[in-house]
Amino acid sequence: MGVTELVSIASAELTAGINPLGAELWSLTDARGREYMTDADPAFWTGHAPILFPIVGMVRDGRYRLDERTYELPKHGFARHSRFAVLAAEPDSVHLRLTDDAQTRTSYPFAFALDLLFRLAGTTLKVESRVKNTGDEPLPFSFGYHPAFAWPLPGGAAKQDHRVVFADPEPQPIRRIDPDSGLVLEQTSATPVEGDTLAPDAALFEADALIWDHLTSRSVRFGAPAAASLEIAFPDTPMLGIWQKPGANYLCIEPWQGIADPVGYQGDFRDKPGVVSLAPGETRSFRMDVTVMQETT
Repeated sequence: MGVTELVSIASAELTAGINPLGAELWSLTDARGREYMTDADPAFWTGHAPILFPIVGMVRDGRYRLDERTYELPKHGFARHSRFAVLAAEPDSVHLRLTDDAQTRTSYPFAFALDLLFRLAGTTLKVESRVKNTGDEPLPFSFGYHPAFAWPLPGGAAKQDHRVVFADPEPQPIRRIDPDSGLVLEQTSATPVEGDTLAPDAALFEADALIWDHLTSRSVRFGAPAAASLEIAFPDTPMLGIWQKPGANYLCIEPWQGIADPVGYQGDFRDKPGVVSLAPGETRSFRMDVTVMQETT
């Protein structure tokens, strides 16, 4: 899908471009035209900000068990490869929706509506994702955001000067990914966070993502002194992944409700770590606010 087909929204300070294929945020620029999202260099990764539903990460061997049946789901689920309907588009907002159909029910046998609402308010992009159970049985699912922000951000600071500063100290161990299976290792690893601050470096991601499965913070700031920075708030998600393909010009800061299967997991999908359940008719919202903080001179 070409850039010309993006849905564009704007405030006085920001412009965003959203691709209905995957309801994916492709671009976030300021009034000076500077880009805060990934360059999507195909030498590394062409993603921009996939929506992860109904799973985050991988299920074991690409399959999961539900009651007495087995289903297949690709990494991060199917929403990122699905075309969302544009329900409403205003100058500063857009509302997109994905619902179940015959194809989704072959891999995920549930009725649902997944709504993505993007709105620009001043220097903040407000994103709300709503999962509704439109069926007559409990709806088990995980959900995640996967935005890839420019690294370095606009303003001229070097990559090595950027920091991720958490709202609270995060001394707890982190999880890592098993390189053979793509699943979460049982053993934990010492955190690279010092107090509340992570100094991202390509070498940290040689073993894939850094994963916090019991996060205290519900916001982080990403940036460098005397350069632009981003305040990323995620009040409804208790987990976080940070990832890049080593050497790429982006850093993914990913609020999650759910993680990949643990290595060796054989349980029912409903009991998988991070899976939540909605009763028929219920809706659950996951918000993410991205605020652009201009550099000071």
